[in-house]
Amino acid sequence: MDRIIVEGGHRLQGQVTISGAKNAVLPVLAATLLTAGRNEIHNVPGVRDVTTMLHLVQELGAVGDHIKGDRVTLDTAGVNNPVAPYDLVSTMRASCLVLGPLLARLGEAKVSLPGGCAIGARPIDLHIKGLEALGADITLEKGYVHGIAKQLKGTHHIFDSVTVTGTMNVMMAAVLAEGETILENCAREPEVGFLAEVLNASGAKIEGAGSDKIVIQGVTSLKPINCRILPDRIEAATYMIAAAITGGDVEVLNCNPSHLEAINLKLREAGVGLEERDNSLRVQGNGELLPVHIRTHPYPGFATDVQAQFMTLMTLAKGRSLITETVFENRFMHVAELKRMGADIVIEGHTAMVTGVEQLSGAPVMATDLRASACLVLAGLVADRDTVVSRVYHIDRGYQDMDKKLSQLGAAIRRVR
Repeated sequence: MDRIIVEGGHRLQGQVTISGAKNAVLPVLAATLLTAGRNEIHNVPGVRDVTTMLHLVQELGAVGDHIKGDRVTLDTAGVNNPVAPYDLVSTMRASCLVLGPLLARLGEAKVSLPGGCAIGARPIDLHIKGLEALGADITLEKGYVHGIAKQLKGTHHIFDSVTVTGTMNVMMAAVLAEGETILENCAREPEVGFLAEVLNASGAKIEGAGSDKIVIQGVTSLKPINCRILPDRIEAATYMIAAAITGGDVEVLNCNPSHLEAINLKLREAGVGLEERDNSLRVQGNGELLPVHIRTHPYPGFATDVQAQFMTLMTLAKGRSLITETVFENRFMHVAELKRMGADIVIEGHTAMVTGVEQLSGAPVMATDLRASACLVLAGLVADRDTVVSRVYHIDRGYQDMDKKLSQLGAAIRRVR
């Protein structure tokens, strides 16, 4: 199993190019199941979750190439298998996104209950309720969600709580449903709006995506997808924090600053210099870091996927920060590892009190989930001796060539077996 070794004390400088968004390409790959033809997707990140999703859609009958450069082609004309097996779905929660497209395309879906990062309950019942509102008959059988629907029908459905993958799943199913569907209390993440744009370009009729109310007029078929994946806002935020924590000067290329407004606001509060351009951000660490309070919320609030990285930044701030997690109940598992490196963090309920220290110390640490692994690498960048991060397969699930990109910015980082 690979490990990453980071030697701290190196200031980051230069330019880093952001890859396509993992959380955007996974639903697009699922959406290809709604089509019957040759789909072409560009700016695809070379991360493990994408490989898993490609294996899954091929298991369902799609034929195509794995990533070549940053392009994926998939011919979905022969999709005929409604069963998404445990061995693929169990490793990645986003696999459940095939549920809606399979019901709409084949009239049946049998999808294993999903896995992924152990960061708390992410109930699939929100997906199931939405699909049942469209007319699907869904049962749970021996660890599988089994749905049958001869013809999905338009409906008016209000999500019990905001769910990104649930919004996407039900929206994709409704595209081929008969009549009008109105979805309320929808997720507003940029990836939801992007998926709607991709589907509309293929013949869907979706309005309002990116707001809390989405209206869909069902169509009988979609033409194949041809799109370019938008930049990964979470990867961009991670490298912005890497620049800030090392007192560096880094230009983050191929990003959308408007998708990072909540992060930008808090970095500025912390005393970090930011210069926004059309498709890039220049980040300058200006010396002393100020303590900042954050509270995670669904978009456009502060992203839970950046909480761990921002907490690492606050371990070196001059004062006490309060970091409250409202999205996932188990998303403080990185705290124990940061404390092994000398961080002063006390957890009370859903809030972490972070008191800045003068210096973090390198130590052997273990990644517990995707974003926790990134935060430990960031801590290693400023530690006083080597940090050894194990279980880095978590990093590989969502960050393309993180060690190489940081190395190009001047970090002393290497991957070993």
